[in-house]
Amino acid sequence: MYEVMIKTEFASAHNLKFYKGACESLHGHNWKVEITVATDKLDEAGIAVDFNVLKAETNKVVDDLDHIYLNDHEAFKEKNPSSENIARYIFEEVSLSLGDKAKVKKVTIWETDNAAASYMEKE
Repeated sequence: MYEVMIKTEFASAHNLKFYKGACESLHGHNWKVEITVATDKLDEAGIAVDFNVLKAETNKVVDDLDHIYLNDHEAFKEKNPSSENIARYIFEEVSLSLGDKAKVKKVTIWETDNAAASYMEKE
């Protein structure tokens, strides 16, 4: 199995409903995104997944989250835009866009340099 990982980022605001603390108020983050995909074969150039393809597909999703109030985004109308839910949303959207090119293994969302949440499917 081969794994390929890229990093990207976006900035947005949110607030967490039903949370007792400062994060219940409107605030923003410069989110860092790490996405890892896997495949069991290489192409004729010896590449698992072209970094440019993975970046482009990931950035299509991330660009839609950039510089917005996440609570207004369609994906978060029914659920809190927590780091956990953002990670799952990116995981699912990039999985759809990559199709059979590679399997998304894990998405990690960093909301600060010291706090992150990840989403991966059960194996």
